[in-house]
Amino acid sequence: MTTTPQASRAAATPQTIGFLLLDNFTLISLASAIEPLRMANQLAGRELYRWFTLSLDGAPVKASDGLQITPDAATTVPLALDTVIVCGGVGPQRSVQREHVSWLQSQARQSRRLGAVCTGTWALARAGLLDGFEASVHWECLAAMQEAFPKVALTTRLFSIDRDRATTSGGTAPLDMMLTLIARDHGRELAAGISEMFIYDRVRNEQDQQRVPLKHVLGTTQPRLLEIVALMEANLEEPISLDELADYVDVSRRQLERLFQKNLHCSPSRYYLKLRLTRARQLLKQTAMSIIEVASACGFVSTPHFSKCYREYFGIPPRDERLSSSAVELLPVTLGKETATILQSASYEPVASEPVSAAMNALAQAKGEPTYASVRLRT
Repeated sequence: MTTTPQASRAAATPQTIGFLLLDNFTLISLASAIEPLRMANQLAGRELYRWFTLSLDGAPVKASDGLQITPDAATTVPLALDTVIVCGGVGPQRSVQREHVSWLQSQARQSRRLGAVCTGTWALARAGLLDGFEASVHWECLAAMQEAFPKVALTTRLFSIDRDRATTSGGTAPLDMMLTLIARDHGRELAAGISEMFIYDRVRNEQDQQRVPLKHVLGTTQPRLLEIVALMEANLEEPISLDELADYVDVSRRQLERLFQKNLHCSPSRYYLKLRLTRARQLLKQTAMSIIEVASACGFVSTPHFSKCYREYFGIPPRDERLSSSAVELLPVTLGKETATILQSASYEPVASEPVSAAMNALAQAKGEPTYASVRLRT
């Protein structure tokens, strides 16, 4: 789904995205995927993206919160789509029908780029369109998908972009994925401008992980292990020794080691270190704390030791992590002095059977906004 080499072409020709709505899709994920496209058009002052919502028969689709969305078209309407994104939600096993699978396979045969938000990943996997690809899905669906689709390289990352597949977990994670794709298409300045408009302080990247509740991973079968991890999480600044942790839950040090190896596939000290380093990464990206302060807040006795552990775990030193975050998330937005680029509606001539994209109406209404055409796109 990367289009950086064709950035100039993408700037000239709007990309058309079809959002396939499954029954009980999550509305917040759909909105998180579409709103960045709307704002990209507004800040650019022209139509970079257009979108359509779709269902099998064009009938209204009910979201998981009970609200209904009337799609723009049925999947039988011939639309010139560049990308198809499946929007899932509650119970994808029940929502994905044979007709969904057949239609998605037909889109793949036409070399459409494919994506999914929330549990829409299930539909792509069921269609066999994620075999051999890395993919993300909401953590609640992760275990079931690993069991059902062993050929899919599922990950706990917030979103995954692997060749012409882009999948993301639920909630607001689609916003991060779409901002990443927009930055690849039209430059980081535009993505930074969108995040500023949405008062979105930090754009999460492909390396950010979902926080999967340990109770979901272990169930209720390991109460002692859950208690130990809770103690670790509550004591990151002043780590508790493993012997003390074992005493707290009345197990031996040897039993403690076995619990972690059997259920979490690592030693307790390694798991504790991961918790502290993950917390350190959050502080580096989200606060102005110095590296020395971050090291101290995460239980490291010296900055060199912290830097060594951080580099071994994440592959880059803390200083570079801070610099890379600043480069993306604090990128200044250069406001254009002219709003010369005017909506050229004549450039879009849908065929008779094709509905008019909602992007056109949204862009026309945005002409009066102070931010209209306020970001200069790279050429």
